Amino acid sequence: MNSVEDRYFPRELSWLSFNQRVLQEAADKNNPIIERIRFLGIYSSNMDEFYRVRVADVKRKLLILRNENNEAGVQNMTQIMSDIQKKVAELTAEFDSLYQVMISSLRRYNIWIVNHNELNDYQINWVTDFFKNKVLRHIAPILMHGKVDLVKRLNGTGTYLFVAIEHADKQTRYATIEVPTPQMSRFVVIPPQKSRKKKHIILLDDIIKLCLEPIFKGFVEFDKLSAYSFKMTRDSEYSINDDIDESLIEKMSDSMKQRLSAEPVRVNYDNAMPEDMLIYLKKRLNITNYDGIFGSGAYRNFKDFIAFPNVGRDYLENISLPAITTKDFSEFDTTFDAISQKDILLYYPYHRYLHFTEFLRQAAFDPNVKHIRINIYRVAKNSRIINSLIDAVDNGKLVTVLVELRARFDEQNNIEWSKVMKDAGIRVVLGTPSLKVHCKLCVITREEKGEMINYAHFGTGNFNEKTAKIYTDFSLFTRNQELAQEAVNVFDLIQAPYKRHKFEHLHVSPIDSRRKIQRLIRRETQFAKDGKKAQITLKLNNLVDFNLVDALYQASQAGVRIRAIVRGMCTLRPGIKGLSENISIISIVDRFLEHPRVMVFENGGNSEVFIGSADWMTRNMDDRVEVACPIYDETLKARILHTMEIQFSDTLKARVIDKDQLNKYVKRGNRKHIRSQVEIFNYLKSIEKE
Repeated sequence: MNSVEDRYFPRELSWLSFNQRVLQEAADKNNPIIERIRFLGIYSSNMDEFYRVRVADVKRKLLILRNENNEAGVQNMTQIMSDIQKKVAELTAEFDSLYQVMISSLRRYNIWIVNHNELNDYQINWVTDFFKNKVLRHIAPILMHGKVDLVKRLNGTGTYLFVAIEHADKQTRYATIEVPTPQMSRFVVIPPQKSRKKKHIILLDDIIKLCLEPIFKGFVEFDKLSAYSFKMTRDSEYSINDDIDESLIEKMSDSMKQRLSAEPVRVNYDNAMPEDMLIYLKKRLNITNYDGIFGSGAYRNFKDFIAFPNVGRDYLENISLPAITTKDFSEFDTTFDAISQKDILLYYPYHRYLHFTEFLRQAAFDPNVKHIRINIYRVAKNSRIINSLIDAVDNGKLVTVLVELRARFDEQNNIEWSKVMKDAGIRVVLGTPSLKVHCKLCVITREEKGEMINYAHFGTGNFNEKTAKIYTDFSLFTRNQELAQEAVNVFDLIQAPYKRHKFEHLHVSPIDSRRKIQRLIRRETQFAKDGKKAQITLKLNNLVDFNLVDALYQASQAGVRIRAIVRGMCTLRPGIKGLSENISIISIVDRFLEHPRVMVFENGGNSEVFIGSADWMTRNMDDRVEVACPIYDETLKARILHTMEIQFSDTLKARVIDKDQLNKYVKRGNRKHIRSQVEIFNYLKSIEKE
């Protein structure tokens, strides 16, 4: 077990294994049919990001290794790229098959997805009118000629039709049309003609295919028009120039332009596209042997299916789980009174995110509040949080906001919010040039009886009202002055990295997280060697840092029992004799995206529990500002441990992460059906009734 291949599962293939679990949710007949279709959208969106980030990175490394004449490196990267393409082809075939199954399944509920060739005369007339009145205004074809750089003209997140313009006396010409999903829904419900029982849905793609003639008539000569869908995915990486005369915001804006013109890493196309047309398209997109190109069904960019409308009965979607209002807050006049009474732990989306936004809203006008500090990584487009921060400035309070401009795919949103906040008088700090600020901290300083008291929030998720409804995350509110002061020190560290701070309680990357985690693993290892009970329990999004994986291997060999819940990538290979036989890992994919990071160390029977923002990835340990906070309140500690046990007991949505990542479901045996997300909701509701 000395080779890298034997010890570590390839990271990129592990990511594809995760997305296969998403596809399993689309295939699961126990899920309502509309939710299954939406999982196809989630899968598609995930695959876009995979190519924009992971595959693009492999491609860049491959090109660098070629330039360096590193034959061994080239061979390794070429094999990884080949394995990726093979696995993606397998998943694409499974995806296409599932979509066809779901079209048939929808018809059992009188919902028909129809294409432009399946319409009757009434529907053709209605769709044609809809196109002229609602769609045509958004259509601007790109006619192919020698001067057009198609790669630069295309939006890497858009859906396109490639149109062949045929004329008997002229050479075939081509054009591209962007499907205008930014301006309108991709799904159009056709009003019923007679029976109200059947609901017909047509995609914008098919509406445009039906109405090609009005687009080109009078502008180009043609005998025949035909259109086929395609989608291009770009490399999402960018570089930041070193011009000292430019502000970071200006540099980031320039970098966003780089992303818009980056080279393609994947092209998906309708496999009904004629061969000569495909050859021409590949030439105009500069497709190389290192780019993924996949033929598939008639529709591309399935990420829009995340918002597939339910035009049928309510039972075609998941039953709502209304967010819980906790007595820990509601029984007090103010959030500060509540937190002064005891530490409070919320678990979103089971608990209402309103409790956090109310924390900030009250701070914005509370005469005793003097200073609000918060760091922002991803926020909602219409953010009540930022509105409260602006209100706080209007009320004469000092507000410091650390904005991470390099939050992937949220850069432009954060740039715009930075400008809004600066204009409002907020002190905006743009982090450090070399480190992403990824921690989830908020500290409110309040004057009480002549003394400045800090109220701190430590979380595992972003300050984002939208994602708080679909991501599971922990939030700790505390008046513990030692913890709160260390949170203030993190803000100081980011603004003045030359200052040295020692953190007694928090784990702070890149200062000491790796060292402290390794020390805790070694402590459990020593307990095992001494014949005492030793156990490590983890919940992470990704487990891929080789040094930390090796530390877990060593602990396992010493007899430490290690259990983990890993949602995404996992390079650790569990269950290998002599290496990892004491390690077991599961992954849970369900209606909510599992997002918390939790670490539990047995510590000889006095468990230490931490929640934090960092995954066990090299970037999170060494290249980001991350924070993990200990849970000192015994009641809250027990609550986290209990929710973890519920998840380890899941018999419906848990998959085994074995050494080959085959994604087999956990065997239920004679155990009862347990869907952990529903069970956790019921558990937290029961606490409120006690």
